[in-house]
Amino acid sequence: MTAPELDPELIQTFVGNAHGNLAVVQELLEQEPRLLTAKWERFDENALEASGHMGRADIATYLLDKGAPLTIFAAAMLGNIEDVASFLRDNPELATANGVHGISILYHAALSGKVDLAEMLVEHGGGTNASSAIHAAVMHGHPDMTDWLLDHGADPNAPDYEGKTPLDRALERGHDQIAESLRAHGGSESPPASKTA
Repeated sequence: MTAPELDPELIQTFVGNAHGNLAVVQELLEQEPRLLTAKWERFDENALEASGHMGRADIATYLLDKGAPLTIFAAAMLGNIEDVASFLRDNPELATANGVHGISILYHAALSGKVDLAEMLVEHGGGTNASSAIHAAVMHGHPDMTDWLLDHGADPNAPDYEGKTPLDRALERGHDQIAESLRAHGGSESPPASKTA
């Protein structure tokens, strides 16, 4: 007798919480282990992908420990250089790949803060989408990665999904060194109207 299909609302709750709530992820996965690789159909996204693009290493590590298949995106976010290198050896085209929501592999690497990872992507023909990736570096407080991205063509005033600039985010989070570097590269705060949107 086959098990009943998973409730789509349960999958949505699980994947939604994988963006930032480890406790709920643990609770739900203990109740229903099949959620581990289930996809939230609306976004074609599973829990590991959700935790990956949010930079939630704690949730991603938990899911991997429970048996979720490792992806290059999760490996990049976690800063696992050897794993990323292995993926690239098997398929060099992954250096320019986009993950869930069209988020680039460089964005995931920027979340780790490891410049060596970004350099590896460039060596394999990747390293594109620097203007998007700079938001990952700024939000997670990685000054070296921010500088690397600025040196590799990132727009210091690229707006994020809320219309905020990297400098806005750096100031919100008290990342003074990053803010100083952004200003030195022409970064500015967004107009007041954008911040209240």
